[in-house]
Amino acid sequence: MALNLNALGKKIGPVVKEYTWRDVIIYALGVGAGFDEFHLVHEKNLKVIPTFGIATIFDFFFEISKAANIDDVGLLHGEQELICHRPIPSSGTFRAEGKITRFYDKKEKGAIVIGEADTFAEDGKKLFTAIFSLFGRYDGGFGGEDAPRKVMSFPERSPDFTVDVLPSLNQPLLYRLSGDYHPLHADPAFARKAGFEKPIIHGMCTLGFACRALMASLAPGKPEMVRRIACRFTRSLYPGEPIQTLIWKKAGGQALWRTRNAQKGDTVIDCGEFVYGEVPKG
Repeated sequence: MALNLNALGKKIGPVVKEYTWRDVIIYALGVGAGFDEFHLVHEKNLKVIPTFGIATIFDFFFEISKAANIDDVGLLHGEQELICHRPIPSSGTFRAEGKITRFYDKKEKGAIVIGEADTFAEDGKKLFTAIFSLFGRYDGGFGGEDAPRKVMSFPERSPDFTVDVLPSLNQPLLYRLSGDYHPLHADPAFARKAGFEKPIIHGMCTLGFACRALMASLAPGKPEMVRRIACRFTRSLYPGEPIQTLIWKKAGGQALWRTRNAQKGDTVIDCGEFVYGEVPKG
């Protein structure tokens, strides 16, 4: 099979998803929230973790893959960016539409496909923009340009915050209820076929853990203050392996972060950026 380069720039969507407070709470539980973050897991005065938005419209990820004709067995989530325009309501309907914006050729290493989606609420107001980077391990060599190299320098000093958590052995089974049913995260036979010893945790699940760590450290109790979060998924993580999110504060409501496997020392999410501040008016 070959990538469909003709999909570049063509409209994808709309992807329409209705959700309730139950979906918001299921997502929060799927990324490790509990009684210590009651505002995220109980319908009374419920607040929404911003990355819930990406999880709820995650069908868009697969629409990008389908439009680009990526080999499903080699499909991985490369990078993710979320730009928040206004707080997400605790119930409602999302309408997401967008397009493929880039194809990059990593030759024998694979291919990168970039897709972007704007998501709107029922009243037509834009809630957030999600930028997906899909990595096709078996789709390189089509003669395209290579991706620009992204270099990020982290401070040499110790992080301002270090947050340790332990995802459960069943974490991906719970997280998948938020909409990402890719068999790599649940089916042992499929995971082995894809080259893993067993199902791995969704990268977006680990990002949800990291988002909680960032909010707790920099905007406690106020997920509506998250303006932007971006990262690169660098290594797989098996259920039950401990993770540690390291956070360095910068000026102007910004921070750099990365998440590592605390047991092996490997960085599983890198090039993390976070922007937070007061909610825009209107």
